[in-house]
Amino acid sequence: MIKDKVIVITGASSGIGNSTAKALAKKGAKIVAGARRLERLETLQKEITEDGGEIIISETDVTKKSDCDNLVKQAIEKWNQVDVLINNAGLMPLSFVKSLKIDEWDRMIDVNIKGVMYCTAAVIPTMIEKNSGHIVNISSVAGRIVFPAGSVYCATKHAVTAFSEGLRQELSVRKNIRITSIEPGVVQTELTNTITEKALEAFIEKGKNMEGLKAEDISNAIIFAIDAPNHVNVNEILVRPTVQEF
Repeated sequence: MIKDKVIVITGASSGIGNSTAKALAKKGAKIVAGARRLERLETLQKEITEDGGEIIISETDVTKKSDCDNLVKQAIEKWNQVDVLINNAGLMPLSFVKSLKIDEWDRMIDVNIKGVMYCTAAVIPTMIEKNSGHIVNISSVAGRIVFPAGSVYCATKHAVTAFSEGLRQELSVRKNIRITSIEPGVVQTELTNTITEKALEAFIEKGKNMEGLKAEDISNAIIFAIDAPNHVNVNEILVRPTVQEF
């Protein structure tokens, strides 16, 4: 049952995180939403509250461990627990390695890998104490395949997929903490807005013209995993648009 679960969501200001926060609030979950764009979080808070839901928000940069700790701390101070963590914050500034966009590599590694680890570290003590919990990591189809201009991004998502499996082996059997890796294909969100590689303009346009997934499609997959009975550990969900080949 999702009702009354305390669910922490990163990257909640737009896209999958925003959609998932709204969908879970409708089902009675208590939402703890974090993101860098506070004004977007305030809009989300207003929408959920006006719809009768419960939510607290926190300006959160997942590359800062102190921000991740604070996000979880607020959840515990308000509701005494964290039942689910959804590690959704992520960046995808695709580029060819030869372009040497090293600042973008660093940012992806900090957000896509370290951010997931920092937030996970923040919730593990309370979940272990309760002997229950659920960590949902948003990986990608890029966590299974590699494609040109995606070397670093794919590396970060392969890391998230591997980290998720490591968490499952360590925590599921021994501590009753379920682990799920969600692996979307092309989703119509703001994710491509961070791409600065001029050579990829045609690729971006092709993606925009594709009938891609909606954020709500991924929210539904997350809800399916969270809502499964406690004895069911939905480890991986790969969701592609019907028209996506790879």
